[in-house]
Amino acid sequence: MHSLGFRVNALLTLGVTVLALMCVIASLSDNLSVPSPSANVQVLNFNWFQKQSEGNEEVSLTFKIAADLQSMFTWNTKQVFVFLAAEYETPKNSLNQVSLWDGIIPSKEHAKFLIHTTNKYRFVDQGSNLRGKEFNLTLHWHVMPKTGKMFADKIAMTGYRMPKEYR
Repeated sequence: MHSLGFRVNALLTLGVTVLALMCVIASLSDNLSVPSPSANVQVLNFNWFQKQSEGNEEVSLTFKIAADLQSMFTWNTKQVFVFLAAEYETPKNSLNQVSLWDGIIPSKEHAKFLIHTTNKYRFVDQGSNLRGKEFNLTLHWHVMPKTGKMFADKIAMTGYRMPKEYR
């Protein structure tokens, strides 16, 4: 008959094959769910807006983020990384993105939130391009699964404008 080594090898091969098949099925099943996230960001205040000595402009904002990302969570979701970015155009660059705030959502229970905060990271433009400039606030998210590929998407909110004068 077969030796002990042959039998152990056959069992391990079967186990790894079944595990790989389960991972593929788990990854493919996430494609069947259609998330429907919602988000709204309000700029409550421009705390200060100044020109630095080297010529760069810097802004501090107070804003409110209301989001419902619960539909992102399936049985295969490990966590969701979320960040808010300001996006605007300048003569040198068609798209400038500055990350203002970020967070990790560990579970579905934490995926519906209302945050009132200031920007966590500095909002600096290299040059004098921000005065009176229109900008968008975009909430980006990256869904990190337990198995399979990572999924990313965003919601863009338009209609924001920088102050015309330094404060």
